[in-house]
Amino acid sequence: MPRRADPLPRLRALCMAMPEATERPSHGEPAWFLRDKKLFAVYSNHHHDDRVAFWCAAPDGAQRALVDMAPERFFSPPYVGHRGWLGVYVDVRQDWKMLAGLIEDAWRCVAPAALVAQFDASRR
Repeated sequence: MPRRADPLPRLRALCMAMPEATERPSHGEPAWFLRDKKLFAVYSNHHHDDRVAFWCAAPDGAQRALVDMAPERFFSPPYVGHRGWLGVYVDVRQDWKMLAGLIEDAWRCVAPAALVAQFDASRR
């Protein structure tokens, strides 16, 4: 069986494409912050089990809806799941366009309204 490509470079590119995103380790894993202060996503390479995933902030209700829809792809992560964060397995085939949307949603969850408005205006 062919080995899947390392998802970290793709995930890193999505996270670092967000305005004012920075990367630094958090608990031994790559993590992405807005302005080096507000965490919006973290990589999880076998951190709590034998799966490769990332955890990200999520809008209200998104975690429950996605986990209920596809538990083989999504989960409630330890420590932050009770706050609505979403766990996303990246050791299974995923739709990376959808994952890009999840990363953008995560960034929007922590970004100030003025920065979100500036980001939206730049995309018109």
